[in-house]
Order: sequence, then C-alpha cells, then structure tokens
Amino acid sequence: MTRISGRIVTPSGIVTGHLDVDGSTIAAIVPDSAAGDDVIVPGFVDLHCHGGGGHTFTTGDPEAARGAAGFHLSHGTTTVLASLVSSPFELMRSATSAFRPLVDEGVLAGIHFEGPYLSAVRCGAQNPAYLRDPAPGEITELIRTGEGAVRMMTVAPELDGALEAISLLRDAGVLAAIGHTDASYDQTHAGVNAGASVATHLFNGMRPVHHREPGPVVGLLSSTATVELIADNIHLHPGMLAFAARSAGPERSILVTDAMDATGMPDGEYELGGQAVVVTDRVARLTRDSSIAGSTLTMDVALRNAVAAGLPLQDAVAMSSTTPARLLGLADRGALSPGLRADLVVLDAELRLRGVVRGGGRVS
Repeated sequence: MTRISGRIVTPSGIVTGHLDVDGSTIAAIVPDSAAGDDVIVPGFVDLHCHGGGGHTFTTGDPEAARGAAGFHLSHGTTTVLASLVSSPFELMRSATSAFRPLVDEGVLAGIHFEGPYLSAVRCGAQNPAYLRDPAPGEITELIRTGEGAVRMMTVAPELDGALEAISLLRDAGVLAAIGHTDASYDQTHAGVNAGASVATHLFNGMRPVHHREPGPVVGLLSSTATVELIADNIHLHPGMLAFAARSAGPERSILVTDAMDATGMPDGEYELGGQAVVVTDRVARLTRDSSIAGSTLTMDVALRNAVAAGLPLQDAVAMSSTTPARLLGLADRGALSPGLRADLVVLDAELRLRGVVRGGGRVS
C-alpha cells in the first residue's frame, strides 16, 4: 500500500488528507488535517498532442511516438492521443498500423488525425499540399486498420462530403471534431447535428467571430460540442480562455497542449508535417508565413495557466482530466475516487510538478 498526502482534488470537492494506492488502483481517500500543502490531481488526459521532448507523432514512427508519450508522461499526462497532421493517405495508413501496438500496450490511448479534410482558407500550420475533401473510403480503411486505435478525426464541416464523413465517424465510435474551418454558424451546427462532438482548438484555425455571422466559434460554444482550449497564453489570451471555459462549462471544456516535438527542447529549427518551423521564446511558427505551428506546452503548465486565468482549481482539473477521459469513454480514470486507476499528479502549493503516478507506479 502506497500513501500520498495533500489536498486531494476529487469530483465532489477538495479533501485534505491522504490517498491510498493498492496495486494499480486507488483504495481509499481519507481526511487528515495534517496532510500538508501538496495538491493531488488526476493524471492529465491530452486529446491533442503532436509530440514533445524532441520526438514527434507526425511521422508515424513508433519509437518516436514512444519517446513523445514518455516525455509528456513525465509532465503528468498519463493518457495521450497521438495527433498527426495533414498527410498523404499512405502515411496515415502506415502510422495507424505502426501505432496500433502502442495502443494495445497502453502507451497511447489512440490516434487523432488532425486533417487532411480541412479548409485551405483556415489551414494554419497544416500543409496545404495535403488538404482535400473527405474520402469515405480512406476513413473506413483507417478505422478498419486501426481496430479501435483511431479515436478522433478533425474535419471542416463545410467541405463537400464532410457531413457524411462526420456521421461515418460517429457511427464507428470515433470522435468527430470540427476544426480548421471557415464554416458559417449554420454549417457548424449542421456538423454537430451530423455527429461532431469536439471543437479542435477553439478560436485557432477558425473564422473569427462577427456579430452578423457568428461563425464556428459561437456555433460550437452554443452547441453540445466539447471545446478544446490551448492554455499556453499564446494561442489564447487568458481572458479569452476563461470566457470560453465559463461559456461552455467544465463539462464541455478540455485543456489540450497541441504540443510539437520542440516541447521541452531549446529554441531553434524544427519541422511539422514537412514544413520548417522556428521556435523562439517558446513560440513555434512556420518559416513560410509565421503561422503559429502547434505549441511547446505541457499539461501541468496548462493547468497552472488555467487557474491563473481565474478558473477554479476543480474546474481546471475537470478540464484537464475528467472531461477528456469521459469523451474517450475511459470510465476507469480521469478522477480521484476509490476503485479507479491510480493515475495522479502531485503538485506543490504553487501547482508546480512534484511527481507522477501512473497505474499505481511512480513515474517521477
């Protein structure tokens, strides 16, 4: 039995006490006024991550994927989707085959395809050479090849065939996300009605809000979709982060990193989806047009930034763990409660990382 003490953030409130771990499971949470100032939160669940620690998911290399997952695990992300960017179908298929064993092993929770069925007008750091309208045959083959490994795909709902593709994903049990889109408000709602349940990094890669055409941002906030928010204070102003999170609520808001391989690495030259990237003072930008190219964020910093933006700690924890775990259908994790998997992060009183436990085993 392992005992961890501090202020334990549970679904029903913050308990000052100790948490007992028996094997891979949380055995008990017991109040104890002498527990100390550490803050214990559930392991983070990141649905949108392209790499980190000098390793990338985007090339479909399994050893690079293992390295990226390990880097983010050391920062508290106990569950991660491997996000790819817009690519030729051959790479999408080979990456699915290569990552499937890592999903079976539990290194990855699945694969997220951010593209290539995205808007050229709002491509951001996506490679425009690979963008195209949704192809049902491709989607079906990826799902079949993955045998459950494909968990999410981002689609622009205004493209030809997009609504059919979104319904196909929904019916196959894959999260359909709306992103990199120039859709109108009505087109956005049509995408949600067709089965889309996630907004890929809300605001970024989307038509801006206008009072006579609200566009995808307001369309998504006013829908049933859960919205991704990149809390790096670069993609979103802290005030906008807080506004969106309060608008959707913690049950429909999730923190994501959108991290690339440069995360945790020195400033310099990198690559994303075959495009050159320069990182300066934590900010990654394409060399061709200075578009923001992913982030250098880790989930522990995202949680701290969300709280600094004015969100209650319990809401930020729901956004970083509970809500994304529920989206993925992972009922065994995402919260601190007896009987659940012992995935947890120990933070100090300033919410800085002190330790990580995954499946009852201490990682750092």
